[in-house]
Amino acid sequence: MGSLLNFSLVALAMLTFAGNSLLCRVALKGGAIDAASFTSVRLVSGAITLCALVWLQQKQSAQTRMPRTLPGDGWSALALFVYAAGFSFAYLGMTAATGALLLFGAVQATMIAWGLYQGERMRKLQLGGFALAIAGLTALMLPGLQTPGLGSSAAMLGAGVAWGAYSLLGRRKQTAISASPTAVTAGNFVRTVPMTLVLSAVALSQSHLSSIGVLYAVASGALTSGVGYAVWYRVLPTLQATHAATVQLSVPVIAAVGGIVLLGEAATWPMALSACAILGGIGLVIWNKR
Repeated sequence: MGSLLNFSLVALAMLTFAGNSLLCRVALKGGAIDAASFTSVRLVSGAITLCALVWLQQKQSAQTRMPRTLPGDGWSALALFVYAAGFSFAYLGMTAATGALLLFGAVQATMIAWGLYQGERMRKLQLGGFALAIAGLTALMLPGLQTPGLGSSAAMLGAGVAWGAYSLLGRRKQTAISASPTAVTAGNFVRTVPMTLVLSAVALSQSHLSSIGVLYAVASGALTSGVGYAVWYRVLPTLQATHAATVQLSVPVIAAVGGIVLLGEAATWPMALSACAILGGIGLVIWNKR
């Protein structure tokens, strides 16, 4: 029963991660909301949802008061904000599948590169896998293979680097705090709120919101971000590190299938080959770790 519950939670978490790409793409593709407003609504609704979850956790543990200061830090919040903003602006000019592949590849490449910088060593097969993944990312942006412009590609790659940095900061500081990962994530989301206000003020002249666009952004923040992260952190301690990394290979695939089925996006051979190179290369790196 426990294994079935863990499998269900892992599957739900992966669906929510892929759902972020689908919700952002459908909202921006139809012009229901602008990218800056989507980012702001997503982060604010995510902060509210995560704070509510932390309050429920406190209540269950017989603590009736929320802490005056939530755990987290400014650097992690900045990385989270850069990820969310780059993610939104990138989806103005690319499909859900392409965006998910670029994001996922950039996140893993960032974390692998940091490990190498820190002195980790790779076997020959791992180095080959890393090179294959980079080649797949490069091919995905070559003219004639895919349609995303340079600006959109740079924004999504920047979002991936920022999310990789956020993950590395969280992993480094997790051993130094006693708070739950959900509380830390809530604190980081709350700290992004002033940044979203600045972004909305800067982009005020280009802002346009509709009720359906706001609904998509709230769903992205509250459900596929807030609840999704809470579910993932709930099941993460039960997984081995390599299993946790490997299962995330499914996210771009889910996003691609969702984009084709739900958004009517076209499936092309160049994108499929690039996807195989990226996911296969990263898989080789992960599966050959000691």
